[in-house]
Amino acid sequence: MSDKRDYYEVLGVDRDADQRTIKRAFLKKAREVHPDVSDDPDAEEKFKEVNEAYSVLSDDQKRANYDRYGTAEGPGMGSGYVDFSDIFGGMGMDDIFSSFFGGGPSSSARAGSRRKNGRDMAVTLTVSLEEAARGCTKTISYDRLATCEDCHGTGAADGASEKTCPRCHGTGFVTTVQRSIFGQVQSSSPCPECHGEGTVIDHPCDMCAGQGRTPTHEKIDIEVPAGIATGRQLRVRGYGEAGLRGASTGDLIVTVQVAEHDRFQRSGDDLYCEVDVPMAGAALGCTVEVEGILPDERIEVEVPAGTQYGDALTVEGRGMPRAGGGGSRGRLVARARVTVPRRMTPAAREALERFAAEMGESHAPRKTVGDRIRDAIDDILE
Repeated sequence: MSDKRDYYEVLGVDRDADQRTIKRAFLKKAREVHPDVSDDPDAEEKFKEVNEAYSVLSDDQKRANYDRYGTAEGPGMGSGYVDFSDIFGGMGMDDIFSSFFGGGPSSSARAGSRRKNGRDMAVTLTVSLEEAARGCTKTISYDRLATCEDCHGTGAADGASEKTCPRCHGTGFVTTVQRSIFGQVQSSSPCPECHGEGTVIDHPCDMCAGQGRTPTHEKIDIEVPAGIATGRQLRVRGYGEAGLRGASTGDLIVTVQVAEHDRFQRSGDDLYCEVDVPMAGAALGCTVEVEGILPDERIEVEVPAGTQYGDALTVEGRGMPRAGGGGSRGRLVARARVTVPRRMTPAAREALERFAAEMGESHAPRKTVGDRIRDAIDDILE
């Protein structure tokens, strides 16, 4: 298993197979080799191979790259595409399949602990500060248990029907009585016939084995609103885990993380940055230009006369857009970084010396030790 086989060969499908055929082949292979149901010592490695093949062939872009370049990685993924292969804290397709095998009529191993309604799923989505400022659309890809496409969530094959379990009479539990030294002991446990469902299907769906849901690679677009901040959660209803046999589906909860920026620091809706101000401009007053957070945005910052290093120069309405604020924005706060020229022309130096003299400042250069020794010798000789 060291050399990767052709993905189409792994799933046993033709290269022109449609998505439904690929999914059927994947589920069939997965049921055969998943470690929860197979005694094969290589079951885990075989399942990983099957899952890898399906993760590529079930995604149109990855499949196109694989067909053309021999690998799923290739050009054309798009700047807005985010592939989350492990976004649920280690919950990958293997864990979803474990839940799949343990949650339906084909198994009772986890009948007491499963949930009928689908669970919410969570993902953290990172966006840049520019994307947070203007709003954007991100495409994410993830694994989940989705409503079965063949039976539409009923769990029943065509012509089949769902009936009350004859063993537990619809309660989902059976009661047993045992004799002990203390007398008769009564206990209740999930019904082994319906696995706690209370109903049975005479002909379960072949695709989902009667669950009404199947492991699926999902890809959806997430609309990120302008002005969003770190920690804000976006709820996408109906894109979490599908419930058993048509029970309600959970939601996908997207927690947004705004990445740090190289020029701006954010505090609420305000943006902080530094701006270079020429020494003369700081003294006399001037206007400097700053590149804003929105595309092609240029902001003029007024520098009043006498500005000192570190002074805050505020421009209203040029910070981050306020979420739901109808176009209003926070402040841009620019910290003045007064710059001193490293080189000056003779005329500029002369003008600065006159300014220093006018202001009563000493501008004589500091004497070195050698200069002071020479001055002392000259005094003695005199």
